[in-house]
Amino acid sequence: MHRIPPGWATDLAILELTGSTVDDHGDHLVVRSPDNPAYHWGNCLLVTDPSACDDALGWLERFKEEFPHATWFAAGLAAMPGDLEAWARHGIDLEQLDVLTTATLPRAVPLPDGYSVRHLRDDDWELMAERDIAENLSTGEYDPEVHESFVRKTISTRQRLCAEGAAAWFGAFAGSELAADIGIVRCGSVARYQAVGTHASHRRRGLASHLLGVAAGWSTDRGCDTWVIVTESTNDAGRVYRRAGFTLDDAEVNAYRRPPLSTP
Repeated sequence: MHRIPPGWATDLAILELTGSTVDDHGDHLVVRSPDNPAYHWGNCLLVTDPSACDDALGWLERFKEEFPHATWFAAGLAAMPGDLEAWARHGIDLEQLDVLTTATLPRAVPLPDGYSVRHLRDDDWELMAERDIAENLSTGEYDPEVHESFVRKTISTRQRLCAEGAAAWFGAFAGSELAADIGIVRCGSVARYQAVGTHASHRRRGLASHLLGVAAGWSTDRGCDTWVIVTESTNDAGRVYRRAGFTLDDAEVNAYRRPPLSTP
């Protein structure tokens, strides 16, 4: 068994909280989410052996064995492959992620004037669902019917985790408008941030930075003493997290091929 970095460790802990299964095959893990079959990163492989990350064809075939009906390919890689072209030949994109951690309570910035912050309530969850569904309709990235099913199942799962006290979701509101939101999940003494987002018209005002501190306070009151957040290496949000006290712990690589839009 190879080392599981903190990003994956918290991913797996959250998946297991939501009913997913994880099978260890030595150099890789197989993750299944039977209650959310359209969740690509809940039905995937995690290649834990860095020396095996160049075998694009082998992992593609392994994925097909485990998920014969999947129209996508999703695998986490413990290291960036040396042979990038081997993955590109199969139409698979590689994305590097930064795993940022801190053992110091993340610093919060003051809430900007004109906003209020609170836990999400019933109507707020529906606002979040409608926003995510509308964004996909605008971009045309995924089949609308499949994507809506995924969004609603995902939000239902988030609501359940919050009701059980395993997670909390906070929103920053401008009047009744959901301007920014953030989730945090307790994984033992480690807290993992989830789905940090700010509406385009409310960015660069410090909302995400404020919510980082609000969520951290909720988790530290419940025994957490380490915080983990994962972001794309090219994402400007990384600077926000570093200013809050996070530092680079590890890197992960996502190997992904999205399904065709004609998926029923």
